[in-house]
Amino acid sequence: MSRSGPPSRRSVLAAAVVAAVAGGTSQATAAPAAAPRDTTPARPVDYRAWTTYAEWRTGTALGTRALAGARPGIAIATPAGTTDYTDPHTGTTAAWEYATWTSPVHRLTVPATEAIASWNAHTPPGTWIQTELQGTYSDGTQTPWYVMGRWAAGDEDIRRTSVDGQTDGRSTIWTDTFAVDDPASGLRLASYRLRLTLYRRPGTQLTPTVWRIGAMGSDVPDRFTVPASTPAHPAMELTVPRYSQEIHAGQYPQYDNGGEAWCSPTSSQMIIEYWGGRLTPAQLSWVDPSYADPQVCHAARSTYDYQYAGCGNWPFNAAYAATFKDLQGVITRLGSLTDLETLVAAGIPAITSQSFLKSELTGAGYGTSGHLMTVIGFTADGDVIANDPASPSDAAVRRVYLRREFENIWLRTKRYNASGKVVSGSGGVCYLYFPAHPTSRQRKALAAVGIC
Repeated sequence: MSRSGPPSRRSVLAAAVVAAVAGGTSQATAAPAAAPRDTTPARPVDYRAWTTYAEWRTGTALGTRALAGARPGIAIATPAGTTDYTDPHTGTTAAWEYATWTSPVHRLTVPATEAIASWNAHTPPGTWIQTELQGTYSDGTQTPWYVMGRWAAGDEDIRRTSVDGQTDGRSTIWTDTFAVDDPASGLRLASYRLRLTLYRRPGTQLTPTVWRIGAMGSDVPDRFTVPASTPAHPAMELTVPRYSQEIHAGQYPQYDNGGEAWCSPTSSQMIIEYWGGRLTPAQLSWVDPSYADPQVCHAARSTYDYQYAGCGNWPFNAAYAATFKDLQGVITRLGSLTDLETLVAAGIPAITSQSFLKSELTGAGYGTSGHLMTVIGFTADGDVIANDPASPSDAAVRRVYLRREFENIWLRTKRYNASGKVVSGSGGVCYLYFPAHPTSRQRKALAAVGIC
């Protein structure tokens, strides 16, 4: 998004990490003078989801039905109608039967400057879904219905895509994020509702099934630094597979120029496999057999957003994770490293989004305008143990980063880039993947960070 405000998802998430391996170029190591310390309290966040049979029945259904059972959801019952959809990335027009489900209005406990929807669904071939958000501003007026994503697990029927150019002059959709255009005006998103449209080929009995739909609203403060935290749990490290994005450099350039930009899907694949998710030989048969870790190539293809032209669409990564048996995925913001410690102590690793100069993260060896890595533990001193995919090999992926440095580059919302220009940070964005049926300890940890 080329504007003065939140950074584009393209520049923040899909940008390749610069010179992660020795000998490459990197951002300048000398940072401008530090900004004054900001003691603003951790930003409040409101995440709300619909997942239970009772919750699905509270929505407004037009051709959909609620499904009971071990994993409740919604599916097409009797289509509400048929419509044509022209795929903007292939030019193909096809007819699709559709049905809709609209959530009740959710009033945010935190009137928000930003909102991000995420969903978990099964889309067999011949089906796909669309997620939309409509909000009410703090002055009582409404937003239009904004498309938050058109998604399918595969890419044969439609090309999964975000939708550019959506604005009412007061808020705008930046790839996967709703953002108030001028937060300084005091305007906020006070409430929202979500709408799902389920599509299938006409005349079939196929149906998508959606198990989870939710959104995270947050009021994003401007801050260059965040309050320092102290370790809250004993040392712990989870055994999470280690994958390097760098060994895929040049592979499948049609998916965001290849592996150097694949930090998001590489991180996702690590945690998916931590929870036992595996791809079959048939699923990987399209990958060149000479490539190591073919599952990373598959993850890149399965998260690729054809509009954004990258693999860093946050909800698309969470949706990909949920295509694996008995996994859920959500996008939220966390408020501190203490939140991450709580999750890790319950056996839940997390994927964090951060941007930094080479000089701001000791031991990284690179600077980046946006990068995802997997937090897998903490040392006895409270430093962060991360699987950093911006490493020259799988064996080099495990890193230990200083606690104070890591929490600041992850949680801040403003920073200086190598040219001294003020740019944005992610403000604590986090991917959380966890079992469809968490243990009581895991449920307690998730609840502690606001995940229902």
